[in-house]
Amino acid sequence: MSGIPRILMETAAVLGGALSLAGGMIWLERRLLALWQDRLGPNRVGPFGLLQVAADLIKLLAKEDWVPPFADRTLFVLAPALTAVAALAALAVIPFAPGWGVADLDVGLLFFLGASALGVYGVLLGGWASRSKYALLGSLRVGAQVLSYEVFMGLSLLGVAALAGSFRMSDIVEAQKDGWFVLPQLPGFLVFLVAGIAETRRSPLDLPEAESELVAGFHAEYSGFKFALFFVGEYVGMATIASVAVTCFLGGWRGPLLPPAAWFFIKLAPLLALFILVRAALPRPRYDQLLRFGWTAMLPLALLNLAGAALWRAARA
Repeated sequence: MSGIPRILMETAAVLGGALSLAGGMIWLERRLLALWQDRLGPNRVGPFGLLQVAADLIKLLAKEDWVPPFADRTLFVLAPALTAVAALAALAVIPFAPGWGVADLDVGLLFFLGASALGVYGVLLGGWASRSKYALLGSLRVGAQVLSYEVFMGLSLLGVAALAGSFRMSDIVEAQKDGWFVLPQLPGFLVFLVAGIAETRRSPLDLPEAESELVAGFHAEYSGFKFALFFVGEYVGMATIASVAVTCFLGGWRGPLLPPAAWFFIKLAPLLALFILVRAALPRPRYDQLLRFGWTAMLPLALLNLAGAALWRAARA
């Protein structure tokens, strides 16, 4: 199969897989948090609580889809859709197996950074359009946090591009046939993971929606389907960050014996579990501590990692 039918099939597979994975992640997160916190977790709706996510989705869709009378209606409606679409678009350049991906672009790494950066506009617009002081403060926090940590994320991936000699995701996977980049690029890998948690606004770096300070922050005025879109965007963003980490640092779909796609998801699962473990184990820092840590620790580490990759590339030339 080639041409438009194949593109449509791969697009449908990626969209369906991403949304299914997001739903599965919600259930998995609740079960793992319950295990680590010595409690039961979801166990009433369906076997092992597997239908709890479906029940929550029905509840959200049945809620009143309310738009505050003081909000900017157009931006208020568009903001959550922009967040979800940006998270899904970033998945388009991920190669899940040889020849399996929506778009194998020459600038795939740059496309991922650009698409993921668009998600912040949805959150900013949502907070601004809500015309609520808590939502506005949350959106301002998003702007400073995400834009800061996107710098470190981009620098950490430039080291990978230097070693592979390409921005194409499939070329980066092929360049790891003799060894994963996580070893020579361990500082970049760690910077990427921390920046990914900040990018997706996951706990403990969920300061833009800190309930104890901002009453849910940027989505304080959202309910029903619109809130569900923000929720889905967060979990799809987790899957996207973990998929890029697998592709750029852990050899992508490369591995012996098993099918390539199986290796990709075997490597993906521990990273998704790590997102959940970080939420369970670490306390939320102050906002000024988060930004100070980024510019005083993450930036120098990312620059040293990039310099090391450049020297290694020059020595191999």
